[in-house]
Amino acid sequence: MSNRTVAVFSLGGTIAMTTDPATGGVVPALSARELLDAVPALQGLDVGLEVHDFRRLPGASLGFDDLTALSDALAEAFRAGCDGAVVTQGTDTIEETAYLLDLLHAGDQPVVVTGAMRNPTQPGADGPANLHAAVVCAADPALSGAGAVVVLGDEIHAARTVRKSHSTSPAAFTSPATGPLGRLYEGRVHLHGPLPGRTVFPGPAAGPAPRVGLYTATLGDDGTLLAAMAGACDGLVVAGFGVGHVPRNFVATLEDAAARIPVVLASRIGNGPVLEGTYGFPGSEKDLLGRGLIRGGHLDAYKARILLHVLLVQGRTADGIAAAFRTAAG
Repeated sequence: MSNRTVAVFSLGGTIAMTTDPATGGVVPALSARELLDAVPALQGLDVGLEVHDFRRLPGASLGFDDLTALSDALAEAFRAGCDGAVVTQGTDTIEETAYLLDLLHAGDQPVVVTGAMRNPTQPGADGPANLHAAVVCAADPALSGAGAVVVLGDEIHAARTVRKSHSTSPAAFTSPATGPLGRLYEGRVHLHGPLPGRTVFPGPAAGPAPRVGLYTATLGDDGTLLAAMAGACDGLVVAGFGVGHVPRNFVATLEDAAARIPVVLASRIGNGPVLEGTYGFPGSEKDLLGRGLIRGGHLDAYKARILLHVLLVQGRTADGIAAAFRTAAG
């Protein structure tokens, strides 16, 4: 890792929070430099750090404009010679932002997204350890070509597979379908195997930001709210039951919507694929795909929405969107 340079971009989140005297709650307040200064062990690494105080927002308040600007800033840092980058942010949206950055980043430099489950005012705050681990990962040539990864609790997860699976646990981040790519111990990256392949879709926006909805199927839903959402969207992801099933009274609405906008069929489970041809009843995966819906494959509903947003904002055709999902979500 000698003579490596890592750009650090701070977006806010729990890792950067301190107590607000006015409310008694914690809010994003620490700068990127203050975060780094709280980790003296970083000085023992032979890594140059370029610090960018990019945003100070809770993870729930980040938007596509913030992340598009961040993607551009990351690309500029890499053009300037940085070997990797660290992004610190709130854990609420890490699984979505990491995947968005992964889709837009075609280079080999790793983008390591990290945060904290315990804020700096709490005993055992995990932010400093996670930040140190993230810098080690971003500087390690072993992660060249990994794209965006999420690093918390000394585990390294691919952006495509990672999920926040607990609301408070320090071990909240998991990759249910695959497990982590690797771990850190004794200050080094240890991968469990070869890095998986990636599918990227870099490119500038071709138009205004689309409105992409996410609708979750639930027991007894009569479809009224689905129809309202479908009518207001430029693209729609439906998180169906199990392997991709919805109530039969959704079918006509989804078929009509798929004739106007791209509609992606995902699963609300978050682990395992949407099938293609096992079930044949009205509202089954085979029935819906035959009516023009796009199979979400192994992508969970949140990531399917991110991919659909990227494809729409780049102005891709309906056939191009379907082809992209076949490649990225297979």
